[in-house]
Amino acid sequence: MFEVTSDQIYGWIATFLWPMFRLLALIATAPIFSESTIPRRAKILLAAALSTIVSPTIGHIPTAPVYSYEGLFVILNEVAIGIAMGFSMRLVFAAVQMAGEVIGLQMGLSFAAFYDRSAGGQTMVLSRFLNIVATLMFLALDGHLMMLAALVDSFQGVPIAALPLSGHGWGVLARAGSMVFATGTLLSLPMIAALLTLNLAMGILNRASPQLSIFAVGFPVTLLGGMLVLMLCMPQMGVYMQGLVDIGLRTAGSVLDQLAPN
Repeated sequence: MFEVTSDQIYGWIATFLWPMFRLLALIATAPIFSESTIPRRAKILLAAALSTIVSPTIGHIPTAPVYSYEGLFVILNEVAIGIAMGFSMRLVFAAVQMAGEVIGLQMGLSFAAFYDRSAGGQTMVLSRFLNIVATLMFLALDGHLMMLAALVDSFQGVPIAALPLSGHGWGVLARAGSMVFATGTLLSLPMIAALLTLNLAMGILNRASPQLSIFAVGFPVTLLGGMLVLMLCMPQMGVYMQGLVDIGLRTAGSVLDQLAPN
């Protein structure tokens, strides 16, 4: 007669459930997967499917009941690890959005904003455009697959356990926030330099010819000049985006290394 004990049931549930919490946290925060246009049911089904595939490859898994204090501690650990990885990759797109904000401000497109559902607020048109381009490049570079592969590997580096995570990982993640300003500024630097030169030229022209209405001519010239420089810079964005993805993956790896319990 086939008999199933409560310990076996807890073991089966834990084998499936603990990896799913880490995957759900990543899907909820990582780029592409966390888009509000994707239904929540689809995200949950994706996490469940990935957990079914990943769970047999994981070694030792705690069999603590979900409703116990130990089970609650494991859930908090798994959610924290998934959020840390997703936020590390989110910094890549935050840098691109910051570059779009700076470029749009220099081009005089600060008023061209609309409500972005994914951002939850007003976003400049140029920032949204660069974000879409970065998303397409991220998919073309298989960044979403590399991100999932890094999460699968994280079960070996940071195994599922009811142990407190090291606080050094959060410090690494906080320091990685400077990447948003550094890389965003570098991405927008060619546009800033070109538009600054153009504004200086129009200032000199206004001093040389006071009867010329610089306010009537300046905006279309700045806009056309910015679009021309942006068109020249777009072919180089692929290489820069690939470097940003590599930085994001290395940041996620460093955070996981520091989060591992001592």
